Amino acid sequence: MSFTVAIDGPAAAGKGTISRAVAARFGFAHLDTGLLYRATGRRVLDGLEPLAAARALVAEDLLRDGLRSAEVAEAASRVAVIPEVRQALLDFQRAFAARDGGAVLDGRDIGTVICPEAEAKLFVTARAEIRAERRFRELSAAGAQTSFEAVLEDVRARDARDMGRADAPMRPAGDAEILDTSDLDIDAAVAAAVAHVAARLG
Repeated sequence: MSFTVAIDGPAAAGKGTISRAVAARFGFAHLDTGLLYRATGRRVLDGLEPLAAARALVAEDLLRDGLRSAEVAEAASRVAVIPEVRQALLDFQRAFAARDGGAVLDGRDIGTVICPEAEAKLFVTARAEIRAERRFRELSAAGAQTSFEAVLEDVRARDARDMGRADAPMRPAGDAEILDTSDLDIDAAVAAAVAHVAARLG
């Protein structure tokens, strides 16, 4: 049985945590598609051209250290606006989504472009200030030297790039459930997501 859950949303809204929890709850495979772009960005930082980096990507690249760093996140955001890069990574994502046993994919354009026929769709969001605060705490805990103001500026810049790109801009699918996590703790957010998927499973 194939059953696809598409979870989209901006950075630091909680979609990764929610996606992993949903996958674990239903026994589905999980793919953080942002890691594809981070791994491509990492290869670009290593000296490859963006399209060559995307085409050369292998599963092991998703396990590299440092993919969560701010430098790699910035590189990922820049390669993600290149239509040819997005096209090169499309087949990888669609094959994953179609696997037997169910799959959860999270990213920016899963419900709109990658898997428009997904059986369950969620758009996880939160206010920019809330997302920046979460990201700032995460970076500070990892020892990064930054400020809340700098992180907020970066969050807003990434949102503008993600929503403004010509190819596959970030937006909720017309049939996606909107899940605003601004005022929810993680347990409540996960419970809402699980309930939505359970209802779609019937």
